[in-house]
Amino acid sequence: MDDLRLAFCVLTTYWYRRPSERRLHLSDLPAFHRAFGSDRFDTERSSRGTLDREQLLAGAARLLGDEFPAAYADDARRGWGIAFATAAERDTYDPARRMELARLGPLTPEQAPLEEQIWHTYPPVVMPSAEAVVAALTRPETWPDYASEIGRFTPLRVGGLDGQTFEIDVAAGTERGRPVFTRGYVTITRLVTPADPAALEQYFGEVEDGLARYGHDEPRLVPEDGTPVVGFDLTTHAGHFLGAGHNRLLLYTTPDGQAWVRAAGTWDPMPWHVAQAYRLAAKDAQHAFWGQGDVARLSMLHQLALRIAT
Repeated sequence: MDDLRLAFCVLTTYWYRRPSERRLHLSDLPAFHRAFGSDRFDTERSSRGTLDREQLLAGAARLLGDEFPAAYADDARRGWGIAFATAAERDTYDPARRMELARLGPLTPEQAPLEEQIWHTYPPVVMPSAEAVVAALTRPETWPDYASEIGRFTPLRVGGLDGQTFEIDVAAGTERGRPVFTRGYVTITRLVTPADPAALEQYFGEVEDGLARYGHDEPRLVPEDGTPVVGFDLTTHAGHFLGAGHNRLLLYTTPDGQAWVRAAGTWDPMPWHVAQAYRLAAKDAQHAFWGQGDVARLSMLHQLALRIAT
């Protein structure tokens, strides 16, 4: 998985270092061919058309400079999916540069009557500790480090979680060898923490009640003896591949001290064309990305757990 994250970091770092603040185009392809082209045809070390990790790093050094491999390996110099030359450069990076290229429409929370909305929660994923989850998620610039094989979050604003906007890239259909690449945007519109116990209790209670009333055979969000820790809403923007609604990430602990994170979403019924595309290409990817099926390489939450355990 880290080889894929490395490859995306090469692309994003190349974009960042370009003097022109634009999206990458076909005109950028020759630079990548010069850096990686010969290794793509070396079948002694990797399959034709693919690169192993050493080839990725060597090509990245040719493309971006000899310091790139060390910068990528240094947590203090890596953020927003970019490997910076120095920690100081990382600290002065303004993600608004990427925001300017985003096709960010207005927020689109669910509007349908409650009884028509789709309420669904995904299986919880075990975490090393609640403290480690909070430390990781409250630094949005590190979220690209938790990318899975099929999706990643890239933050578009400075600061922490509250009000943060993410660009989401998801690849559906990878298991069939015919990937469909989709992009959407979400903003954190509500954040509850132990700093406000009443708001925390109300938030988890509302989600629990909604799942019980409007979900179809949905399990409890938190076990009866569980303790809510943190929750936040990720509200869609216009054009999101799942339509209007919002997802949530929820952290809780059980009496044995174990920490768990799960996702729970609420959505308007999809327009027929969105529903067809979702059924054919995106449904399996969406479920796997949030941990359903327990396939670690596909799930961002499993990748988060693996990352913060090291």
